Amino acid sequence: MHINTRGLGAALLGAFMALAALVTPTQAFDTTNVAFVQTNAGTTSIPVGHAVFCQSRPDECRSHDQVVPAISLNDALWQQLLSVNAQVNGAVVPVTDHDLYQTTEFWTYPNGYGDCEDYALAKRRDLINAGWPASTLLMAVVKQANGEGHAVLMVRTDRGDLVLDNQIGSVDLWNATPYQFIKRQSQANAGQWVDMIDNREVVTATAGIN
Repeated sequence: MHINTRGLGAALLGAFMALAALVTPTQAFDTTNVAFVQTNAGTTSIPVGHAVFCQSRPDECRSHDQVVPAISLNDALWQQLLSVNAQVNGAVVPVTDHDLYQTTEFWTYPNGYGDCEDYALAKRRDLINAGWPASTLLMAVVKQANGEGHAVLMVRTDRGDLVLDNQIGSVDLWNATPYQFIKRQSQANAGQWVDMIDNREVVTATAGIN
């Protein structure tokens, strides 16, 4: 998959400039504006696939020693985000868990092939290895317009919650995607999940199937 990072950067520049009026690095971090997904208090159920993933990789599903509320997005980090998203999308061939592992749901790192959650896990791993705080990189479960479940990586930045997706090549703010947001990892603990509050009416069809 070829991603035109120059074009994407230009397309989102206006959106980020508009967000700057709401959230700026010099202001206290505020997640109450529309650029950020709101969450319910307390934790919720862990997706079965992630629970099994955590059993085999407990070090990746623990509480964070230091919780970074959001990463301050600059041009270099933005380009890195685009690069990781494009690289993983281009390197992995989409195959369902049923076809690949003969099971309904299996979360793991892709071995050249993978389902939506495998793409998201790989992007999270690559960004953590590049120095991004784990508490800003959140696996998320969403619902597509056709009612089917889907997984993406949400990145919490000081410009809003960005979505890295294997179906849509661009990196977009959460509320510019065609998904209903259900739940995501807790920022405090990678092994816990929280419900998201998404009251939007999403009518746009998705770009494809996993």
